[in-house]
Amino acid sequence: MKLKNVFLIVAISIATSLLSVWGYGTWLRNQSVALQSDGKVPVNYAGFFDKDAPTGIPDFTAAATSATPAVVHIKTKIKGTTVASKQKNPFGDMFGEDDPFFQFFGGPRSYSIPDQQASGSGVIMSQDGYIITNNHVIDGASDINVTLSNRKSYKATVIGADPNTDLAVIKIDATNLPYMMMGNSDDVKLGQWVLAVGYPLNLDVTVTAGIISAKARSIGINKSDRAIESFIQTDAAVNPGNSGGALINTEGELIGINSAIASPTGSYAGYSYAIPVNIVKKAVNDLIKFGVVQRGYIGINYLPDDAPEEQKKQEGVKDGPGIFVTGVATDGAAKAAGIQKGDFVTKINDAEINSSSELQEQVARYKPGDKITITYVRNGKENTASLTLKNKSGNYDVVKTETTFDNLGGQLVTIDKETARKNDITGGVQVKQLGNGLLKNTRIQEGFIITSVDGQDVNSTEDLKNVLNNSNGTVRLEGVYPGYDGTYGYPLTLNSNDNGGNNNP
Repeated sequence: MKLKNVFLIVAISIATSLLSVWGYGTWLRNQSVALQSDGKVPVNYAGFFDKDAPTGIPDFTAAATSATPAVVHIKTKIKGTTVASKQKNPFGDMFGEDDPFFQFFGGPRSYSIPDQQASGSGVIMSQDGYIITNNHVIDGASDINVTLSNRKSYKATVIGADPNTDLAVIKIDATNLPYMMMGNSDDVKLGQWVLAVGYPLNLDVTVTAGIISAKARSIGINKSDRAIESFIQTDAAVNPGNSGGALINTEGELIGINSAIASPTGSYAGYSYAIPVNIVKKAVNDLIKFGVVQRGYIGINYLPDDAPEEQKKQEGVKDGPGIFVTGVATDGAAKAAGIQKGDFVTKINDAEINSSSELQEQVARYKPGDKITITYVRNGKENTASLTLKNKSGNYDVVKTETTFDNLGGQLVTIDKETARKNDITGGVQVKQLGNGLLKNTRIQEGFIITSVDGQDVNSTEDLKNVLNNSNGTVRLEGVYPGYDGTYGYPLTLNSNDNGGNNNP
């Protein structure tokens, strides 16, 4: 074979090899564009990235410096007491209640509960001393002490509390205080850096950092039967004592009130939960203005997201976008707007609704009388309606604060002169019948006569009203049982009024 022919064959072989390599590489890139090289973003991922997202190492010093002076340490005390309970006659008709044998073995029993102390955090919302915190931080407290970041301390009074949102407003007598600017929790994004500021574990003011890991999270921690849960979930470290403290963005704006942790031990284990500031704004403004949160209702029923499949089948729940309506109140706003059982609610105004917690969060921003736009799907067709929210009573009136006396429950009557004489007392209020109010949380038995509250004499129901309606925290009810010697006391926790409507908007 001639040398020329050999060179030709070699050249053709090299060209063929190079062409094969180039062709295979081109085919591979077309078949698997997800492969990355040289730090370049694959073409099929480019649309997922926000080019305007912040880059570089975040610096939290400015946010932390501006926020810490506006976060306070709250210490509370729950007054101890001696608790008595009247025993039922275990001997039937063998011994009467006045018999000495029954008095010894079956009479009232008593035990002591010592003073209890707790601590939490709060956020100053105005220069004249209004402070946001959690309801569970101050619930039942007889004494509330607030310490600022500069170590100055003040006594605080409760302005209002709402178990449904687990929010409360307290006030200290001070002026020119540093306060925190409120942000917009609707702008919060997954992966966004946030800071938690508070007083965990009785430490001085503490700042931790994390990211937003979920939104509109419901964890079932609020045991109120009208609870609103749509938490911002973060991995910023939060421990006991952080409750009521601030969750802020990197601009130092308040975006949530830290409220709970998910933990098998009671201490931080990876996730914490904050009430979105857009819910906070509405609730605290209502508490200051009305003394109670004004809650609007659409007038629909639906099952929670975690309802068992069997229950969903029984209710006829179908799969689809939004929230499936299982029922409509006959006098509700939804009925007037034409919404029916079987519809899917998909939007409130322009906000998309994909879970029950998102629905609760949106409706919680409005009060009775507010008009909203609701979008729903029926038989695959999208519809829009305008409706006016109502209160729990089915009208548009402002809900007024119920007095503490109204919340006691049961039948309470002023005793007559003969009953007072027989029991050697000047007067009192007898618990004729127990109901479902605050008294059910005590060990008071029917027949008990209340003669004083925290040492203030009570001779009539009017006296009891006046004393209770000017008290907060935990008070001590003292009195007698007809036919028994001695005075017995019971702790009564106030400030746990619940003025919401039903579970569903």
